[in-house]
Amino acid sequence: MSVTARGANVSASNPAAVSSPPYAGVNRTLLSGVIGSSLILFGSFGTGWLASVSPLNRDPFFIMLRTEPAGVTACVILLALGCWLLFRSWWRLGQKLKGWGEGALKVVRRAVWLWSIPMLVTLPIMSRDVFAYIGQGRLVDAGQDPYVDGISSLNNWFQLGTDTMWAQDGTPYGPLYLSIEWLVVNIVGGSTDVAILAFRAIAFIGVLLCLHFVPKLAELHAVSGAKATWMTVANPLFLVNFVASAHNDSLMTGLAVWAVYLACKRHGFWAVVVLAASVGVKPITLVLLPFIGLLWAGPEAKWPRRILYWFYTGMLFLALMTLVGWLNGYWFGWLSVMLNYTGAGFSIYAPLGLATVGIQNIFHSFGLDSGGVLDVVKTAGRLIGVVIAFVLMFRGKYSHLVQRMAIAFTAIVVLSPVIQPWYLLWLLPFFAVTGLRDDWQMLWLHLTTIFFLAYQAADQIFVWQFLQESLVPRVQLISWGISIACAVYLVFFDPKTKNICADLLSSTNWLKKRKKA
Repeated sequence: MSVTARGANVSASNPAAVSSPPYAGVNRTLLSGVIGSSLILFGSFGTGWLASVSPLNRDPFFIMLRTEPAGVTACVILLALGCWLLFRSWWRLGQKLKGWGEGALKVVRRAVWLWSIPMLVTLPIMSRDVFAYIGQGRLVDAGQDPYVDGISSLNNWFQLGTDTMWAQDGTPYGPLYLSIEWLVVNIVGGSTDVAILAFRAIAFIGVLLCLHFVPKLAELHAVSGAKATWMTVANPLFLVNFVASAHNDSLMTGLAVWAVYLACKRHGFWAVVVLAASVGVKPITLVLLPFIGLLWAGPEAKWPRRILYWFYTGMLFLALMTLVGWLNGYWFGWLSVMLNYTGAGFSIYAPLGLATVGIQNIFHSFGLDSGGVLDVVKTAGRLIGVVIAFVLMFRGKYSHLVQRMAIAFTAIVVLSPVIQPWYLLWLLPFFAVTGLRDDWQMLWLHLTTIFFLAYQAADQIFVWQFLQESLVPRVQLISWGISIACAVYLVFFDPKTKNICADLLSSTNWLKKRKKA
C-alpha cells in the first residue's frame, strides 16, 4: 500500500534536509528530557501508588516523603515540573528535527529510550490500574471467572492496592491478558512491587512495537516516519501513560499498529492473528477488524471479493478467539462485558459527559428525575458510533482506508460519556501515520497534550487517608498552578517555543480566508 496523505512530509522530497549536518543542540534537548523524566521518577516516590503491604511503606525515606506534608508537597512539585520539562524537550526536539531528514528517526528513537528509562522504575502514577492486573491474576489463579467475579471476592484484596471501583465489576480486558496476569502473579509470587515492574515491562513491549511499526506504517502513506514517531511515541503523554502508569493499553495499541501494518503489506493472515492478540488484551480494537479485511482484499477488490475477505477475516478471528477461550476456560465472557461496559459515570471533558450534565440540569430545573439520563446518553452515543463506523466501512477510497479506520475508531471512543486521557493514545498512531497537517490539526494535538498533561499531573495523587482532607486540595491546587504557569510560559513567553502554536494557528486555511474577507 503506497499512498500520499495530506500533511505528508517525506525526507526524500527535501534533499537539503537529507544532506544536512547532524542536528545542532539535539543532545542538550535529549538531556533536558532525561532530567524531566528523572523529576517524574523522584516525584513518584511521594505521590505514586503503593500497596499497603509493600515493604517500601516501612522504609524511612519513603515514610518521610509519603507521610509528611512537606515531603508530599515537594514530590507533587517535582512531578509537575518534570512533566513540563519533558513536554518542553519534546517541543524543542520537534523544532530541531524540523525537515525530518536523514537521521531524524534515529534521534527520535534515542529520545524515547532515554526518556523512558527513569519511568521504568517509577512508582505507578496517574492511575492505579496496574494493581487491578494483579488482582485479576489472583482471580485466575484461584479458579474464578474475572468476567463474573469482582476482585473483592479475594482475601486481602484491598491491601494489595486495587481501587474499590474494581471490587464488584467484571474485568473489561481480553482473555489473552488474563493469562498474562496469571503468569505474572505466579512468577513473582506475593510481591506487588516486583509485579508492577513486570507489568511495566509488558507495557513497554507495546511502546517498542509502536516505535518499530509507526515509522514503517507512516512511510507506506508517504509520511515522514520520524515525524509520526515524534508525534506519537516520543509524546510525553504517551510515555507517562504507557510507561510510568504501566497501562495494558500500550500493548493493545502496539499490537494494533503492527496488525494494520501487516494488513497494508497484504499479509492478511498474520494481520488477523496479531489483531486477535490485541483484542485479547483489550477488546475495543475489535472495531479495526473489518478494515483489516478490506486492506487484505487489496486496492482493486470489488465488493464480492471484499465480502469474501471479510468472511476469511471473521472466521479466522473467531477460530483464534475460540481457541484462546477454550484454553483458559473463559470462552467469550469478554464479549458480554465489552457490550455492557462503558466505565463508571462520565468524564466532564467528554462531549457526551458535558451533554449528560446539561440534560440532567434541565431535568432538575423542571423537577424531573434524571436517573436514566446517563444510560440513554450512553446508548445513543454507542449507536451513533457504530453507525459512523459502519458507513466508513463502505464509503471512501482504498488509499484513505487507514484514515477511515482511524475516524471509525475515534467515533467509538469519543461518543462515550467516559474518556480517559490514555484512550486518545489508542487513536493517535493512526492519525500520525496518515499525516497531520501543520495547521489546526497539529495545534489540536499540542493543546490536547497540554490539557491532559496538566489534568493528569494533578489527578490521582496518592495521599494517605489521614492527610487527605487537609492536603489533597492544597497539592492539587499547587499542581494546577504549576501546570498553568508552565503552559502559559511555553505558549506565550518562552523565546524558543512561543511561536509554535502561533505559527500553526496562522497556517490554518479557514482562519486565513476569514482574515482576508
